[in-house]
Amino acid sequence: MTTCTRRLEIDAGHRLMKHEGKCRHLHGHRYVFDFTCEGVKDNVGRIIDFGKVKEIVGGWLDTNLDHGFIAQKGDSIVKYLEETGGKLYLVDFSPTAENLAEHVLGKARELLGPLGITVVHLRVYETPNCWAGAS
Repeated sequence: MTTCTRRLEIDAGHRLMKHEGKCRHLHGHRYVFDFTCEGVKDNVGRIIDFGKVKEIVGGWLDTNLDHGFIAQKGDSIVKYLEETGGKLYLVDFSPTAENLAEHVLGKARELLGPLGITVVHLRVYETPNCWAGAS
């Protein structure tokens, strides 16, 4: 089956509370997401218009993650962000690239599934040299 991939980018902060090194501190990344989609080609020969992926999935990323802080429940930064009106995306897991890949893949599948599109793979880059994937 034919696939197409759309790249979307955001900026967000996080920290890994149980990390043994520098990543236990507050820091941010230029996250890059590569969404690989599969489906039946339309009469134009596309699986989905790339702009539609940007509109739907990119809109969700912008609303929920972009220029915000991804925090695990129980992180002391949560109270500060709530008190100061900071943009917060609260999760039940450590916000590693691997866990974010699985989580965002699930969201993308929810959003694009009704259009007959299956997101078959997601790659999430934390840096140009480090990424995680989920299928």
